[in-house]
Amino acid sequence: MLVEKYQESNREDKSILAAIDKAINSSIELRSKKELINSFVSRVNVSKSIDDDWRRFVHERKEEDLTALITAENLKDEEARRFIGMAFRDGTLKTTGTDIDRILPPVSRFGGGNRAEKKQGIIDKLMGFFEKYIGLV
Repeated sequence: MLVEKYQESNREDKSILAAIDKAINSSIELRSKKELINSFVSRVNVSKSIDDDWRRFVHERKEEDLTALITAENLKDEEARRFIGMAFRDGTLKTTGTDIDRILPPVSRFGGGNRAEKKQGIIDKLMGFFEKYIGLV
């Protein structure tokens, strides 16, 4: 693993960083995870267990990002966590049906509430979160 090689070089071999960046950019699946991977690489230390450190790092960041998303969008906490958990379990984020409506904050369906725009904005943010962590958790 490139991260282990980078760690073994005492974080001095910059060609390994270039190889990591190239690997990320050449993979469609990894592009959405670039920020997460780069953050981990910058934090890697002399630990013997890169895999355990990676799993712990991903779990912590996922929780931080989910909490921030729930707070920023005023989502219903328990329902949003259940919704995201089911999405990771099923391998897909379902954006239609009543499940998505259960996590949304109350918005007037009448008048100038812009419910459809608000819902689509939240779906876009949830999709970004999902793509960032799918396959990692």
